[in-house]
Amino acid sequence: MVKEKPNSTRIYDEDGFRRRAACICVRSELENEVLLVSSSRRPDHWIVPGGGVEPEEEPSTTAIREVMEEAGVCGKLGRCLGVFENTEHKHRTEVFVLVVTEELPEWEDSKTIGRKRKWFTVEDALEQLSLHKPVQLNYLQSLLTSERNNKVT
Repeated sequence: MVKEKPNSTRIYDEDGFRRRAACICVRSELENEVLLVSSSRRPDHWIVPGGGVEPEEEPSTTAIREVMEEAGVCGKLGRCLGVFENTEHKHRTEVFVLVVTEELPEWEDSKTIGRKRKWFTVEDALEQLSLHKPVQLNYLQSLLTSERNNKVT
């Protein structure tokens, strides 16, 4: 069963792709641990929190809202890693980095659908996403690339 939020309106770009936003949630500026959440469709699969952009909403606002709803965390929004296209599901996701500063004991999706969250080393998160979420794997690989570029400059 697909979980559709009440009153959610899907927003599409000029190419007919659904607009989404997500965050790679990291524990610190070191970016060596990332937070993944259990999938609403497949609770044994781990995914990057994110969702649809609402009307009149900036993607950065969407990313912060979705992370709170799905992972029960808030923090400091960092750089944008880019826009990632999923041609199979016809959506484009703008992905940000979020340094987590607070983890709530309970949150919306933990109460309504039993969603879980878990910290992974970057290597373990890459392995988890490679199994089921190749597009989300690109998000994390982009984090590693941008992190290296930041250290060089």
